[in-house]
Amino acid sequence: MDRFKERVAVITGAGSGLGRSVALRLAKEGAAVACLDMSLPAAEETAAQIGAAGGKAKAYKVDVSDAPSVGAAVDATLRDLGVPAVLVTCAGIGKFANAHDMAVEDWMRIIAVNLTGTYLSCRAVLPHLLEHGGNIITIASNAGLMGQPYSAAYCASKGGVVQLTRALADEYLYTKRVRVNCIAPGGMTTPLQTQFHQLPEGADATRLGKLRTPWGNASTDEVASLVAFVASDEGRYMTGAIVSMDGGLTI
Repeated sequence: MDRFKERVAVITGAGSGLGRSVALRLAKEGAAVACLDMSLPAAEETAAQIGAAGGKAKAYKVDVSDAPSVGAAVDATLRDLGVPAVLVTCAGIGKFANAHDMAVEDWMRIIAVNLTGTYLSCRAVLPHLLEHGGNIITIASNAGLMGQPYSAAYCASKGGVVQLTRALADEYLYTKRVRVNCIAPGGMTTPLQTQFHQLPEGADATRLGKLRTPWGNASTDEVASLVAFVASDEGRYMTGAIVSMDGGLTI
C-alpha cells in the first residue's frame, strides 16, 4: 500500500516502542518521516531502518515539553522533508507512585511530556495542516479512560490528551481541513511499560489486576496498523474519535 505517498509524517517518541513502529509503518506506506525523540541516537536508528528499507526519514533531537525545541524540529522538517501532513504524538513517560507522597517534580514532568508535549507538538504543526490539510493522531491510554491506582499523574495526563483531542477536533471541525483523533492503547510491550514495574512503598499489587486482560499485551505493530488506518484517507470520516485498543480493559 502507498496510502502516504508524497506525504510527510512527524512522529514524536520515534526512537523506540510505538513511535518507532508507527514511523516504520508510515514509511513503508510511502511517507517521508520526521523521527523526533529526546534521544537522538535512538531517533537516528529508526531513521536508518527506514532508509535501509528504501524509505526517506530524518532524525531530530527534541524535548516535546519545550516549545522552542518542538518548533525548531518542525521548522527543520519543513526544510528537509516538506510540509507535514500527519502528526502522531507517541512521546510519553510514566511511573507508579503514591499520590500522597509523589515528588512534585515527577508530577510536573509527566504532565509536561504527556500532555503539554502533545499540545506543543499540535501547536507547531497545526498552521501547516490548516493551510495544506492533514490530520493529527494523539496517543492516550486506557489510563485516560479509567482510574487506576498509583497512577494519578499518568491518568491525569492521558485524560488530558483525550479532552485535548476532542477540543481540537471541535475547534477545527468547520475548516474541513484538519482531522484530530486519539488512539488509547492498553498494555503494549514497550520500554515505557518497564517504567511501571516498580511499585511504591505499601502498594497492594493485587489492585493492579484491573489493568490486565486475558488477551495480554498488544504489539506495537498492531497499534501502528490502527494509526495508519486512522491517519490515511480511509479514515476520512473520523474526527474527534477516541479509539480504544486495549484488549477489553474499558468494556
